[in-house]
Amino acid sequence: MILILLGPPGAGKGTQANRLMVERGLVQLSTGDMLREAVALGSPLGQRAKAIMAAGDLVPDALVNELIDLRLDVSPDHPGFIFDGYPRTRGQVDALDLLLSARGFKLDFVIELVVDEDALVDRITGRFTCSSCGEGYHDRYKQPAVEGVCDVCGSVNFKRRPDDNEETVRNRMTEYRAKTAPILPYYETRGIVRRVDGMAPIAEVNAAIEAILDAR
Repeated sequence: MILILLGPPGAGKGTQANRLMVERGLVQLSTGDMLREAVALGSPLGQRAKAIMAAGDLVPDALVNELIDLRLDVSPDHPGFIFDGYPRTRGQVDALDLLLSARGFKLDFVIELVVDEDALVDRITGRFTCSSCGEGYHDRYKQPAVEGVCDVCGSVNFKRRPDDNEETVRNRMTEYRAKTAPILPYYETRGIVRRVDGMAPIAEVNAAIEAILDAR
């Protein structure tokens, strides 16, 4: 089973991918997480990506394709993959076709999480996490039960991603509309595109995706 989850940053791709990992044993290939890991490790690839990511811009195709190529070879025996945030451009689409074909893999579905831009900005700019255990919170929708204290581990230290600000989020939405959304017609000609309401509750989004996969 090989899937692509599409949608702008903050649409819930990572959350849904994590559920599918648990429920179906699929391996999540999140380019965002993989790039942040590479930056944190200070690898040559990470150093090349650091300045681009800090500006809120999309990392060039060649660099992202290189990262995906390496990760596919690391996990050759898993029951399937979920591409989260990749491909974003037609160039990446063509590269992915080649990478999968070279390994004898076939893409099953492209699932787009459809969102409302203003609501998405609110969702992203309000989120923060516990620095110790990673538990997620939100200024409007999920505050700790005791102000300033993590519900899970009791830590009083929290953090926000530096790119979780309105200017960066809207910039990425513009990039998504300009570069990523146009790849959908290509996949539609192959009859593998499905759409899900990404603004619905997490469990409902998950149920809709599971129904798509079960109907294969």
